[in-house]
Amino acid sequence: MTATPTRSIILRTTIPGPRSRELLERRAAAVPNGLYKAHQIAIESASGALVTDVDGNTFIDFVGGIGVLNAGHCPPSVVAAIQEQAAKLIHFSALVGTYEPYIALCERLNALAPISGPCKTILSNSGAEGVENAIKIARAATGRQAIIAFEGAYHGRTLLTLTLTSKYTFKKTFGPFAPEVYRAPFPAAYRMGVSEEEAVERCWEAFERILVAHVGPEAIAAVIIEPVQGEGGFIPTPREFMRRLRDFCTRNGSILIADEVQCGFGRTGTLFAMEQMAVEPDILVSAKSIAAGMPLAATTGRAAIMDKAHIGGIGGTYGGNPLACVAALEVVRMFDDGELLRRAKQIGAIVRERGAIWLRDIPLVGNVRGLGAMLAIELVKDRATRAPAADEVLEVVQYCAEHGVLTMRAGLYANCIRLLMPLVITDDQLHEGLDVLEEALHVVAQQKGGGHG
Repeated sequence: MTATPTRSIILRTTIPGPRSRELLERRAAAVPNGLYKAHQIAIESASGALVTDVDGNTFIDFVGGIGVLNAGHCPPSVVAAIQEQAAKLIHFSALVGTYEPYIALCERLNALAPISGPCKTILSNSGAEGVENAIKIARAATGRQAIIAFEGAYHGRTLLTLTLTSKYTFKKTFGPFAPEVYRAPFPAAYRMGVSEEEAVERCWEAFERILVAHVGPEAIAAVIIEPVQGEGGFIPTPREFMRRLRDFCTRNGSILIADEVQCGFGRTGTLFAMEQMAVEPDILVSAKSIAAGMPLAATTGRAAIMDKAHIGGIGGTYGGNPLACVAALEVVRMFDDGELLRRAKQIGAIVRERGAIWLRDIPLVGNVRGLGAMLAIELVKDRATRAPAADEVLEVVQYCAEHGVLTMRAGLYANCIRLLMPLVITDDQLHEGLDVLEEALHVVAQQKGGGHG
């Protein structure tokens, strides 16, 4: 006799509950409206892949703090490491002196990065700061200024990284932006309506045209790219396109920067997604899941390049905080035996299997894609035209939340549902959450008249 799976979702109130509504009112009065929130709930605690709000409702988390919690919410070993470190040293600053956790973490990252030869790492507080360090170091190393980024890219919200970011809704009202950033098309085959091979050819032709029409090769300090686009819609960079970028940078003396802020640290089934691209970057930026929720980013690159920044030119007061460093060291240990990497592949296979059924049965679902456990479901009003179904995504997200599953949108047209569940999620939790998501897709599709196949 097969045991009945234990349900993880517990709903004690309507969503949002009364205490969540109270905190939302306080937030509205105290916090600027420009800080977006995907859900109308207030969280009190979390563990593994489950979060509990202030009203006692427990949700299955498919967002993972926007890709921050690959190792799960509050991993006990990470919590213990933070507690032990907090009793000894909370802050000192690497600009003032040296402390062992900072050095130990950099040594581990230098050894783990998919870059041959000696590497060095500088730690900072956020993905955006990590990207800024990469750009500054690339400019110092090459003596050039121009940077090429891609359509659909997301690299952060500081002025420079917002310049690199493609999605205009993040940028409106905040210009003017930083100079010497040039935008190239990204081979998003589904959205272009062509094969991956054709998308690569078209976008490479456009890249080469940029070198004539917009910026000379001799001016290009770096090309920055996400191995798997995040906000752009969880689109893996085709390996052939990455190979051509690597060849260009090598021939041209430019730096290839891999932004693995969201796709790194095990999310795609390897510690870094670049391991699946068959080429090496010169600099790699990691953040988000590196420290299980503590604010930390790392910019790791070839030692000869990293040493080009002048003394005092890079760094920050809090970068590589001792608490964040010990958290990251423990996360690295959690990945050492390879079990979480195998789990990422298992999760991806389970979701893809369910996604194939949705593609067959729900016309609203246009595409299911990604790498490992970094997956997106793209919703369209019509499969023939691929017209984005952005409003429908919001309805699916709301339905899921009301029924105990937290999801979040993504995509250049905001018509994708991103899946970033913690890798420690159990099979029962995963299937329970996917059941809710499937029901949401059916309900919204029926409300919209079934869509067009």
